[in-house]
Formats: sequence, structure tokens, C-alpha cells
Amino acid sequence: MATELHEAIVMAKQERHKNLFLNYRNLNHFPAELLRDEGLQFLERLYMKRNSLTTLPDDLAQKLPNLIELYLHSNNIILIPEAIGSLSRLQSLDLSNNVLQFLCPEIGRLRSLRHLRLSNNQLKCFPPEIGDLQDLETLDVSMNQLTFLPERLHRCVSLQNLTADHNLLTRFPRQICWLQRLNHLSMAANRLTFLPLDLGRSRELQFVFVDNNVDLKGFPSYLYTKVIGCSGCGVSAQMSRGGETPSQALVGLPAEVKVMGSETENVVPLEELALRALHRIYHHGKTDLAPPLLSLPPPLCLPQSLLQLLHFPLGHCHRCSQAMFTTVFPKLFPLRDTALARVHRRTTVSFVAYCCSSHCLRTFDLQG
Repeated sequence: MATELHEAIVMAKQERHKNLFLNYRNLNHFPAELLRDEGLQFLERLYMKRNSLTTLPDDLAQKLPNLIELYLHSNNIILIPEAIGSLSRLQSLDLSNNVLQFLCPEIGRLRSLRHLRLSNNQLKCFPPEIGDLQDLETLDVSMNQLTFLPERLHRCVSLQNLTADHNLLTRFPRQICWLQRLNHLSMAANRLTFLPLDLGRSRELQFVFVDNNVDLKGFPSYLYTKVIGCSGCGVSAQMSRGGETPSQALVGLPAEVKVMGSETENVVPLEELALRALHRIYHHGKTDLAPPLLSLPPPLCLPQSLLQLLHFPLGHCHRCSQAMFTTVFPKLFPLRDTALARVHRRTTVSFVAYCCSSHCLRTFDLQG
């Protein structure tokens, strides 16, 4: 086996191969022959899946500077060195089925990266530098131990496919709704209790899978015409308890929601009106689906929580597109009344329209 490996690497060097397949070689260490002398300067694709590697060499980028694709699926890799950030041409990195517990911030230096696969590891957190990957199209972090996703994901403006199944997520950032190219979102088998109010507002988002989130009881009505996977959601939903409206009992809402309005409440709280006015002033001329560029001049000072909301509203009225911050008017449309009812019989969730006023609440029609 060692002789065969040596011959394969020597031939790759002599013939300046662009692709090298070292799968199923039972490798415990990164082959020294790959890094000897000047390395493999012409190599673009390296396949090393189904081995027993535990780490990568610090001089990987120096010896293999032209790597475009690196496949390390199914090894025993515990960590990757900071030097990986020097692989400036890397477009695809597959570290699925390893034992990664930590992802170094230098991952954000891989500015050419388009596909990052990290499924079936032991990751508990994610570096915010992931937001620096503006060419990233595919991100798979399923089957880890993540409790949150970094808010800076919204800077990955090219992201089309986000998969985070089988984690410990109780929520995910509403900023994800600003990803205008996102087409496929999968968050199955987590601990979600609500979805961002704007989810599905982008026309590009067509596929949303949130199966087996047992406490998830409501979908934003923007998702009504999308392809939704939701079997096993809402199975722990309880009937309304004393003192709670049906919306409060059945639908989870972000912690920032301080007031839940109804058809009979015509007065919007002053805090909400002030934030709406500020938002209009500082976003005049910007489209609702464009990432906001907010610059509040001194002496205007707001608490950090409200300043963050002003950058990224909780949502936009499903009737008139007015931005909303601390107050929403929810309206339930039971799933059994929709086309999905026959598909998702094990599901007790509802579609929910989130409106900015009692007027919009009364006039909103799910099928309108």
C-alpha cells in the first residue's frame, strides 16, 4: 500500500496532474511526499475521503497553492490549521463526517469558496467570519451541536442552499431573510419555536424544510406558495390556556415582540410608531429587500436592542409591507384549510399573517 501510494504521488508530480485520488488509503497522516520539495504546484483537486487523518499540515497552502477542491469526507479530523485561510483559490471544501469541534476564524479568508460542507461533526458554534464568504453558494452544517447560527450569515450574499438539519437550534437569525439568492433552506429536526416573520418574502426562496420541530406551530404566510416540509411539527401544541388568545397559545413569537394586537385595537404603541418613523427617514428610497445601510447621526442615541431592530426589523406587514419592530397583529390560517393539509396530516401548525395594524389584519386574505 505504501509503495502504491508513493508511486501515485511521484507520477502526479512528474506528469503535473491536476487531480489526485487518495481515497480509501487508510492514511493516518497527511502524506509527506505531497509536501516534499516544492510540493504539487499544479494540483487543483485532492480527494482524500475515507481515511483516518486527524489534522492537516500547516504548510498545506504553501505546498499546494492552486487547490480548487479539497475533499476530506469521512476522516477523524479534530481541527484544521489557521493556515488553511491561505488557500486563496479554494472553491469547494468538504469536511463532512469528521470530529471537528471548532472552526477557526481564518475560514473567512477563503474568499473564493463556493461550497462548504461540514455535516456530521461536533461543532457547537460557528465563527462570525463566515459572513466574509461573499461567493459562498452552499453551506451544509447539518448533524452538529449548533445552538445558534451567526447573524453575519446575511453577508453571504451569494448563498443559495443552507442546510442545518439535526442541530439544537431554537431560533435562527431574522437577518437570513435578507439573503436574496437563497433558494433552499432546511432546518429539520431542531428545536425551533418560531420562524422569522419575513421568511419567504424573497421570491427566490422556494424550498423550506422544517420537519420534526415539535414546538413549531406557525409558518409566516409568505411561505404559503412555497414548497414546505413540515411533517411532525406542532405535535406538542396545546389548546389555548386561560387568559391567552388563540394566537398567543398556538404561535411562537420573537422575544422583541412586546405587544400583540388584535382586530379591535386601533392604537399602535408610541415606541412602535417612533421606530417606524425613524425607519422611513433613514431608509427613504431603499427597497425593502436590500440590506439596509443605516447611519444614525449624533445626537440620536438608542438602546442597542432598538438600534439593532432599526437595522433589521422583525418583519414587514404581510398586507402592506410596513416595517414592524415591537408590535405585530397575527392572523391564523389553519393548515387544514390549505392545499398542504392532505400532505402533512401529522402536522398541527398554521399559516400566520403578521400585520402592522388592525386595518391590515382585517383586510388580509391568504389567497389574495
